[in-house]
Amino acid sequence: MNEASIWPPPQEARRLDSVSVLPTRFSIRSRARDLAPVFEAFAARLRPHGLEVRVDPGAAASPGEATIFVDEAPTSWRPPQSYSLAVTSTITVLAADTAGYRHAFATLAQHLRSLERSGATLRGPALTVRDWPDFLVRGVMLDVSRTRVPRMDALFALVDQLAAWKINQLQLYMEHTFAYRGHEDAWRDASPFTGAEIDALDERCASLGVELVPNQQSFGHMHRWLKHERYRDLAEVPEGVDHAFSIDREPYSLDLSDPRALALLDDLYDQLLPHFRAHEFNVGLDETFDLGLGKSRAACEARGRERVYLEYLCAVREKVVARGKRMQFWGDIVLQRPELVPELPKDLIALEWGYDEGHPFAEHVRHFKESGLTFYVCPGTSSWQSVAGRTRNMLGNVREAARHGHEGGALGYLITDWGDRGHLQPRSILHPGLCAGAAVAWNAGYAPRLDRESLAAALDEHVYLDDARVAGRLVLELGDAYLECGAKSTNGSALFFLLAFARDPLPHARMPDLDAAGLRRARAYLLERRPRVDEIRSRRPDADALRAELRWIVDVLVFACDFGVARTETAPGSPVLAIDERTRADLARRLRPLIVEHATSWLRHDRPGGLPESRAWLERVLALLEA
Repeated sequence: MNEASIWPPPQEARRLDSVSVLPTRFSIRSRARDLAPVFEAFAARLRPHGLEVRVDPGAAASPGEATIFVDEAPTSWRPPQSYSLAVTSTITVLAADTAGYRHAFATLAQHLRSLERSGATLRGPALTVRDWPDFLVRGVMLDVSRTRVPRMDALFALVDQLAAWKINQLQLYMEHTFAYRGHEDAWRDASPFTGAEIDALDERCASLGVELVPNQQSFGHMHRWLKHERYRDLAEVPEGVDHAFSIDREPYSLDLSDPRALALLDDLYDQLLPHFRAHEFNVGLDETFDLGLGKSRAACEARGRERVYLEYLCAVREKVVARGKRMQFWGDIVLQRPELVPELPKDLIALEWGYDEGHPFAEHVRHFKESGLTFYVCPGTSSWQSVAGRTRNMLGNVREAARHGHEGGALGYLITDWGDRGHLQPRSILHPGLCAGAAVAWNAGYAPRLDRESLAAALDEHVYLDDARVAGRLVLELGDAYLECGAKSTNGSALFFLLAFARDPLPHARMPDLDAAGLRRARAYLLERRPRVDEIRSRRPDADALRAELRWIVDVLVFACDFGVARTETAPGSPVLAIDERTRADLARRLRPLIVEHATSWLRHDRPGGLPESRAWLERVLALLEA
């Protein structure tokens, strides 16, 4: 048994001196009630590995079966969601509650799969585990609005993986990707979720002990609505503002003083919320940077921008409470005036987000803790604006959030994954951040030991299923390629920004110290690793697709390096057209098949609606080269 065979790592696990020899068939005898979904999930996890489970609470084991005894944990040790597990010649499971049984059987399934198999016998070290979570809520939030809207089969597979890692909350970040009746203008080309699809996802999540929490932006980030003439007059600045989430100047935030804007929220909430059984609701309310620049200017000058924001937040809360939900909101705006935090209603849940290593979690957590407000800490996967991820930043970010969140008494730990500027990172880059975050959300004390080696082993064991133990390390190394160029950047990598800001002159504020020597180092680093893609021996049914995605990542980033070298070696401030014609033609020739492969990879997991917008980020570079 290696450390990564059980993920997230348990609080207490001990190998015994004896050896456990078990058959490949198991019989569950349970004195606990209402655990049928738990046993079904356990059997489903073992079935693909040729292991059989029979549930018969009153019967003795048949010949060739090992017995799994299930009982309640003693009252002297019953933290919420806790369990204990002993694996010898028989198996004993004790738990404090239904969630604890889920976690116990998730651990047991992983352990049994890791044992050496010889015919109908499993052999490995005898084991005892005593385990509990450091954060009662361990969540994942996926951006399904910035172009990538997952197919249902991809979402179901992801939920199964998250539940195996003891994640118990999932959110789908929505701006416009639910098929609201009467609002087709907003979602027509987005391949949105239907109510029936959300119902099915909610049912699947509930069967695995995962709470599907609704998430709908309700103030800023409404540009995908407000850019349409039908909604434009509901905007704070109808003529539009420049913002980071579109290349166009667009209206961005709702006009908080307009009753029609609040009526729009009423309609959206009434259509969306009935499809979720969860008791919480994330209404967003973050990054409202245009507040006070338009219709609310006078109010903000008279009462203060944060005070006006707080009044609107309370108005939205009333709508949430009236629908029987508890409101989550992003805490960035209220933290601009920390003295206002104690005024917030105490039934709110603040979401303290920060996505760069070194984010001031400790200071922000202190403000929420001292106010008596319930809060989550929310790090990120660092996948967005990168193509390959940003491994070092991600590891630092998830570790710091776990440490300061646990010390500060956070109720929850929400791992977020975003799709800024086209969601160009393939799905395979989603998993490192989720895997790392799941580990420290369960066991915050593991954070100092979470490094590239342990994470690579977990990825190979649980995600990439690579018998050669190549994929995990390779993905994490590709996620560090951006460091080789030496250019400092925040919330993204310089290699990505070369593509995203191809029309802008160099040097650029997002990558001010970029130079040709650093780009050549990054190029060599990437090309050195490309042959290792062929060494991957994954047991996944989509192993060929995984290898294709990793080759695409290398080729796109090598292209970015060469494009950057060509640009940096022209006069400062020169446009792309200043690159010599032969070099531009060669770069264009290389980029065209990468755009085609991007679409092929996309459609394996995601719906077609957002693909044209995502592809356009690469097509704009091609157009500049071909001009």
